[in-house]
Amino acid sequence: MASVGEVSHAIFRVARVHKSLAGQLLRETGLYPGQELVMMRLWDEGPQRQVDLVRTLDSDAPTMARTLRRLERAGFVRRSPSPTDGRAVIIEATRASLPLRAAVTRIWAELEALTVGTMGRGQRDRALAVLAQLEANLTAAEERQASDTSTSQ
Repeated sequence: MASVGEVSHAIFRVARVHKSLAGQLLRETGLYPGQELVMMRLWDEGPQRQVDLVRTLDSDAPTMARTLRRLERAGFVRRSPSPTDGRAVIIEATRASLPLRAAVTRIWAELEALTVGTMGRGQRDRALAVLAQLEANLTAAEERQASDTSTSQ
């Protein structure tokens, strides 16, 4: 692995340990990694269509539906039909979710501090630039792959 795919392997390892640590920190709230992203979006932006959450959070529809079902069962979100589009479902944070907001904000600040450790501002800026470039590379490759797949069918 050291000579082939070393950047991809490093990304995988970092993502795995970051998600694991996020899960440990979120345990006190009863949320699982990813659910806090949905809640933060709803708290910050207000009610929105389920399809917009899928797009904004770069999720897929089945995963988002499962996440929302769990959050709804916990009493943190409410689903309702859109008053203007019969096909759309509007998702909103409930009053019961509001006490979680401060904890999630604190946890994300702690996760950020643990992630960057002793990195200075310059190092963080360089890391963000490299990560942005990697994301752009992968997004372009994903789009080419999707295009190649659709034209070969």
